[in-house]
Order: sequence, then C-alpha cells, then structure tokens
Amino acid sequence: MLYTTHPSPLGELLLAGPEPGTLAWVTLPGQKGGATVGADWRRAAADFTAAAGQLDAYFAGELKEFDIPLAPRGSAFRERIWAALDHIAYGSTVTYGQLAALAGVSPLSVRAVGGAVGANPLTVIRPCHRVIGANGSLTGYAGGLPRKRQLLTLEGVLTDR
Repeated sequence: MLYTTHPSPLGELLLAGPEPGTLAWVTLPGQKGGATVGADWRRAAADFTAAAGQLDAYFAGELKEFDIPLAPRGSAFRERIWAALDHIAYGSTVTYGQLAALAGVSPLSVRAVGGAVGANPLTVIRPCHRVIGANGSLTGYAGGLPRKRQLLTLEGVLTDR
C-alpha cells in the first residue's frame, strides 16, 4: 500500500492506495475505524499530488466534486452504499432512509446503511458527512461531530454561529 499524509483544516489526513494516484483510504486523525500505516506500506507523497490538490481546493471552497480514482474495499452492500454517497450533491444532505433509497436498498435496512456509512474508508472524498438523522440532527460521524459540523458549514449547509 502506498501512502502519504496531507495537512487539512480537519487535521493531518492519511491518504493511501494500492497504486499511484488511486485512493483506498482517506483517514482523519483519531477517526473511528480509520486506517493506520502498516509495516509494509511505502510513503509515496508524489503519487498523491492530484488527490492532495483536489482536497486543498475543496477546503478552499473551490471544488465541489472530486475526480480521483477510488479503490475502497468492502462487502457488496457497503460498496453499494458508498457509491450512493457520491450522488449527494455538495451543499445538501440526505437522511439515512433517503440514502437507502438512493442505493436501491430496503428502507428497513437503515441500521445497516448507517453501519456502511460509518465504515466509509474515504472520508471527505465520499461525503458521508452529508448524511443526517431523520429529524435533521447531526448524527454519527467517525471523525467526530465537530468535524462533521465543520464540513457542512464549509459547504454552506450550516451557518457558523
């Protein structure tokens, strides 16, 4: 696995992927279930220049949609939910039930949908921060609710109070 770290307003991001330019992980410091550098991983900062540039542009408010090759690994169900995250537009939110519908899965599987969202290995890139509770509350974010609030404020969903 290739990797690098990259500074962001959320903390030092860990970017990792199986080949140059491809992301399998974007992990925040202290993220629940996030990746950690393995003994056989190789630092390769130059291989993630494009991804780092897009992340910088996103955090500067200049990029609304990422265009980076992705290679996450998960069950077929999780990969289906993760792919549905890509359809949540910048500056908008959906509930877990709405995400289930986007992914074409039963509304009865909302708990499993929540588990898949929580296991998203590509935080920020795959916008799990745009998924909220049915009552509009900010719920569950592996990087912590303050970071979720920060991302939704950046995107104009929330106002900075």
